[in-house]
Amino acid sequence: MYWNGHDMNGWGWFAMSIGTILLWAALITVAVLLFRTLSRTPEPAHPVSAERLLAERFARGEIDEEEYRRRISVLRADGVGLPTS
Repeated sequence: MYWNGHDMNGWGWFAMSIGTILLWAALITVAVLLFRTLSRTPEPAHPVSAERLLAERFARGEIDEEEYRRRISVLRADGVGLPTS
């Protein structure tokens, strides 16, 4: 049985409007968070040091011994090296 003639009063419209806005805000928030989670590139398990990268390039033959020694001395002079932890 409808006491208000099948219509909503002012509070009914207000509650429905707020509910709709909150529903859309929740859906958009979930969509954005899902997109950000799925598009994130995985980070390496452990940081790779500059010296290690240089040693790998030397081992692959990309650089010769002279260039390796020159670059490793520059890295060590600047204080960049293997991680301490």
